[in-house]
Amino acid sequence: MAKTQDFTTMMKDMMGAFPVDTKAMEDAFKTSATLNEKLSGVALEAAEKSTEISAKWTKDTLSKLADMSKAKTEPADYAKAMTDFASAQAEVAAENMAAFAEIAKKVQMDTVELMMAAGKDLSEDATAAVKKATDEMTKTAKKAASAK
Repeated sequence: MAKTQDFTTMMKDMMGAFPVDTKAMEDAFKTSATLNEKLSGVALEAAEKSTEISAKWTKDTLSKLADMSKAKTEPADYAKAMTDFASAQAEVAAENMAAFAEIAKKVQMDTVELMMAAGKDLSEDATAAVKKATDEMTKTAKKAASAK
């Protein structure tokens, strides 16, 4: 009977012939973790500023609503109070939307800047890892060729 080949040993030998650079993996992980930290910082800063704008907007609106809801002596004063409130709200809305747009613009610029820097770092890391792996494979191939 034919003896079956031991695939476990064969796979172990094959995987042993391919060197794994754990340093490159660690560097890639560190680069990725640093990028994630910076991106999280950008997002958290934007959330904080957006929350501040929203809270101020809400506080101003409630204050103006309190003024508008006070009892008036003349019926025309109610219409004037409503018109003043609507006018003030339109103005405040425009200001706050512009502030939100500035936050979004800053987030976009910071994100693009981080991604460009990360792309450069990852490219450099990948080039170094490929060069090292190629050198090691060349050495292994030369050893195998000379062993014959």
